[in-house]
Amino acid sequence: MEIIDFPTENDSMIDFEIDNSVYQLRFTYNESFDYWCFSLYDDDDNCLIAMTKIVPNFPLYFFYQIDGVPSGVFAAVSDKEHIGYDDFRNGTAQFIYMTQAEYDASDEEDEAEEDSEV
Repeated sequence: MEIIDFPTENDSMIDFEIDNSVYQLRFTYNESFDYWCFSLYDDDDNCLIAMTKIVPNFPLYFFYQIDGVPSGVFAAVSDKEHIGYDDFRNGTAQFIYMTQAEYDASDEEDEAEEDSEV
């Protein structure tokens, strides 16, 4: 799992390397409704994922099957139910990338915890 440094601007792009390919991550804040959006671009500036609302503890493009998108998972991790303007900056939320193997392993751990609680 890799923690991604969240930018300090309301609309920012950063380069991020995954499996020897460089992607651009765009983070945009929606002031009217107090949430962040995520967009993903390939190294030719083609938009692969556009303006997806960032919600806590759920993979951002879980239901998408898009060519050219990394096989891993981008997500925001937080104990909060809503991620607002300052949450990445003050540390109450983190933006992460997990490889598919890491995500699968964490999902199996969650299922084992649920089974042990029953």
